[in-house]
Amino acid sequence: MASSHRDVHWQETTLTDGRVVAWHRRGSGPPVVLCHGTPWSSVVWHQIADDLDHSRTVYLWDMPGFGRSSMVGGQDVSIAAQIRALTELLDVWDLERPAVIAHDVGGAVALGAHLLHRRAMERLVLVDIVTLRPWGSPFFRLVRDHADVFMQLPPALHEGLVRAYIRGASYRELDAPTQELLVAPWLSAVGQQAFYAQIAQCRTQDTEPIVDRLAEVTTPTTILWGNEDAWIPAEQASRLAASIPDAKFTLVPEAGHLVHYDAPDLLARQIQAALMQHDDEKH
Repeated sequence: MASSHRDVHWQETTLTDGRVVAWHRRGSGPPVVLCHGTPWSSVVWHQIADDLDHSRTVYLWDMPGFGRSSMVGGQDVSIAAQIRALTELLDVWDLERPAVIAHDVGGAVALGAHLLHRRAMERLVLVDIVTLRPWGSPFFRLVRDHADVFMQLPPALHEGLVRAYIRGASYRELDAPTQELLVAPWLSAVGQQAFYAQIAQCRTQDTEPIVDRLAEVTTPTTILWGNEDAWIPAEQASRLAASIPDAKFTLVPEAGHLVHYDAPDLLARQIQAALMQHDDEKH
């Protein structure tokens, strides 16, 4: 079921390129930054944030083009632009070496900040991430290549498409409240344009420089992957682990791309174990 999320104070930061990012900070302790993917927002991390904020300072943010952040037409929402956004936010938050937990495109964003912008990280936890080829479902690639056509769909057809697309990310059936939570941001006129714009701008040319430098990852890395991921095959977990020095990977049974909802308790335990393992290594 959709997790209840405590009322928090969201802040907005205007980046140097003019894009507006919504974010909030909660809890106390060593910092951990949670990065979402597409077509999601930080809402997918709410239960994990609830679990972590007893021992960590948790930073949640919505990438430009998603959630509470700016959805204005014409803005750059490419993976490269999101990498720059995270890099700039780390400066705004004055974080020198946070732990980072990332899902889907958020994984490419986190790795890009680490490898291309040399941002130190205490630990990386990567969940069903977009990095290695091939990535993107056949539907994703179809929309990416014909975004202008999809932007002109009648609202009812667009809504049906978004609902079907999001349902396909879960191995277990999403309950109604969770589905509404994930679908709602994309159903307005602005949301429809933003939905297809962010897909159109997701290109492998932004992930290839990251793939080329995976052997340079210098932070302890844990990879978690839904064994039934229909969007990005689970075999990528072992390939990714083999590309990152000393990375460890675990397959999550009976979970699809949205591990957060298919196996929330197991995901929470695996993340806590990864963070605690690094805490033990420091002592």
